[in-house]
Amino acid sequence: MRTISQVAELTGISTRKLQYYDEIGLLKPSELTESGYRLYDDEALQKLQQILFFKELGFKLKEIKEILQKPDFDKINAFKRQKELLLLKRNRTDKLIQLLSRLEKGEQCMSFKEFDLSDYITALEDFKNNSTDDVIKHWGSIEKYTEAMKHNLEHFSELMETQLTEEVKEIGKQSDILYGRLTTNLSEDVSSPKIQSIVHELLRLIQENSTSVSLDKPYINVLIDTYSSDYIKNMTDNKYGEGASDYIVKAFHYYSENNASENN
Repeated sequence: MRTISQVAELTGISTRKLQYYDEIGLLKPSELTESGYRLYDDEALQKLQQILFFKELGFKLKEIKEILQKPDFDKINAFKRQKELLLLKRNRTDKLIQLLSRLEKGEQCMSFKEFDLSDYITALEDFKNNSTDDVIKHWGSIEKYTEAMKHNLEHFSELMETQLTEEVKEIGKQSDILYGRLTTNLSEDVSSPKIQSIVHELLRLIQENSTSVSLDKPYINVLIDTYSSDYIKNMTDNKYGEGASDYIVKAFHYYSENNASENN
């Protein structure tokens, strides 16, 4: 048995977050001491590991709880699916890194296939249809939002332009307007109500395109990571001005850290 402090030290998950997982019924302690202290056995730690894999893939805590509580939940099969999805993400990242290596050497390589999310989305859909019903429908809107980001930041060729749906184009237009408003004055404090309101509108834009998307911290972290990458950072700064990407990251960070009730 491990105390909550020992589990926190082992996993890097704060004691407060472990307490919250207990409160919402996601991860209950194995035992309580007479003094009311939480204790966790190996089975509980294995469940925590499963939870963290789902979080890594962008699932919300509510969704994870629903999945784990299913009578027919098969943890081994879930591990296999999670591994498949992470390998797809890794392979896509490897291809992007290879493309960047060629570009930094000065090669002229107008390739966009490395940004293709179709394999990943297909795997997610298969996961949805075969094991988790409708709990990951929100990935459909993430795919649309990704297409919109590519349209706005990368200015795809005319052929790619004709392939974008009107829905994606509209999301792109709305997103572009909001990012433009967000980066109008980079000297403005990101904590200002005005800036945080725009951040909220941006996140709401994603949510409005799928009833399953919430403004949860893991997804905000995906956006933060996106705008922290050198590739997207350069394009963002070229489009909205030098320092725009760093400013966007700071604004998202502040929102994430100061909206705990919405992020859990």
